[in-house]
Amino acid sequence: MDGYSTRSLLFPGFSSTQTAVNGITVNAVHGGDGPPLLLLHGDPQTHVAWHRIAPALAERFTVVCPDLRGYGDSGKPSSDESHEPYSKRVMARDQVELMRALGFERFAVAGHDRGARVARRLALDHPGSVTRLAVLDIIPTHAIYGMLDQHRAITVWRYFFLVQPADLPEHLIGADAGRYLEWTLAEWCATPGAL
Repeated sequence: MDGYSTRSLLFPGFSSTQTAVNGITVNAVHGGDGPPLLLLHGDPQTHVAWHRIAPALAERFTVVCPDLRGYGDSGKPSSDESHEPYSKRVMARDQVELMRALGFERFAVAGHDRGARVARRLALDHPGSVTRLAVLDIIPTHAIYGMLDQHRAITVWRYFFLVQPADLPEHLIGADAGRYLEWTLAEWCATPGAL
C-alpha cells in the first residue's frame, strides 16, 4: 500500500509532509482545526501509533504526528561516539523547527515513551514554544538509576545495552534482528520466552 493510501485510511482528512529541519527531513501527517497539538510516538513506533486518537483530536485541534528522527520515514543520520545526533535535545529541536515550518510558534505537545522524553526536553529547552505538556509512560531516568537493584537491572537491560559504544548494539541486534524483535515484543507483552 502506498503512503497516500495508508494516510487516507489511517488518518482521514490529514495531509502528509516531508519537511527539512535541523539537517534532516522529518516525515509527518497533520490535520484538523484548532489550537496546534504535536503528538510524539514511542519506541519502536512511528507516527502511525496515533492513528486511532489523532482523527478524534483533529475535531478540536490541528494535530501534527511526525516520525522522530531515526524512525519511520524521517531522516536517519549517522551517529557518533557521543550519540549527540540522537539526543533528546536534538530530537526536540527537530520538532520545534517542524512546528515553525508548519506555521506554529506555540503549541501543545504530548509524548509517549521515547516521545515523552523528547517532549520533556522540548519543554525544558523551548519553554516559550509549549502551551501544554503531557508525558505518558515514562519514569525519569535519574529515578530508574536511583532505584537500581538486580531485579530492575534485568527488567530495564535495554537502557544499558543500547548505550554501549557505537555499533556494538547495532551489530549484535543485526546478527539476528528477527529474534531480537520477537524477544522484545514478547517481553513487553509479559510473555518472555513464549516465542
